[in-house]
Amino acid sequence: MATQGEYTHKNKQIIFLVGPTAVGKTAVSIKLAKEICAEIISCDSMQVYKGMDIISQKPTSLKQKQVPHHMIDIISPSQNFNVADYRKMALKIIKNIHKKDETPLLVGGSALYMKVLIDGLFPSPKPDLRLRKRLKKEAEFKKKEYLYKRLERIDPETAGMLHPNDTRRIIRALEVYFKTGIPMSELKKKTKGLKKDYNIKIFCLNRPREQLYYRINKRIDRMFKQGIIGECKRLKNKRLSKSASQILGCKEIFAYLDKKCTKQEAKQILKRNTRRFAKRQLSWFRNEPGISWIDINNNEGSKEIAERIKEKIDI
Repeated sequence: MATQGEYTHKNKQIIFLVGPTAVGKTAVSIKLAKEICAEIISCDSMQVYKGMDIISQKPTSLKQKQVPHHMIDIISPSQNFNVADYRKMALKIIKNIHKKDETPLLVGGSALYMKVLIDGLFPSPKPDLRLRKRLKKEAEFKKKEYLYKRLERIDPETAGMLHPNDTRRIIRALEVYFKTGIPMSELKKKTKGLKKDYNIKIFCLNRPREQLYYRINKRIDRMFKQGIIGECKRLKNKRLSKSASQILGCKEIFAYLDKKCTKQEAKQILKRNTRRFAKRQLSWFRNEPGISWIDINNNEGSKEIAERIKEKIDI
């Protein structure tokens, strides 16, 4: 039987507001945070970087003043930042918000960051680059599904969740087994995430495909007017870390700056790649259990959407 302390702890809420890029998360999150006495924690892998304001579409300083925001502008783009770093910092912020009897509201489109908080990180070994190189060579010189079949014998549960062509993840799963002697699926069962201790609610905003794509195209047009080219010029002069350089927009704008394409071509390519990215985000969220989908129509404002979500939250 749970003690009173355990009961109280389990009933502390954590709210996730997620969804594809340009769906309208920022405006809704601010309205919702005000309604439920919440503080916002960015759940975005790129908004952590300083000086990447336009390209990552951070909430403006004015918007950040309306409600306390966390995990924005915390690191230089020359430094690497990964899910483990994010998890460690976000967990501390969540605890501090709960100490104030307020609600953590995690907002963003980085499904992996959400997942690592909810499900936890399994105790994995450090990367073995020599082993990875050897496995990669095996994949190149032997039959296409050789590594996948090998993983099926070692860890059928993990293999069942991977595509036979997903060589990178197959190699990682094999590496984990070879370094620990334990299948990755078994190690994952030892993880401890927020879902074991907190009352978690996840809301995913969604719009009809044509509306979402229209908003994406408009956002990219606005980013060019805001000065994304100038921002990327400054970023290009810095030594971007491997993780920071993955941000959507850098490759496209850098190609223009290197005179490999015109500005209009860069804009159109960025629009196309952003639409594809949104599609991948939606696919990932659809595969995540426990998500409440909030379908939006063009006639709804952020206040109405926030009210709909509030009705589903027991605060």
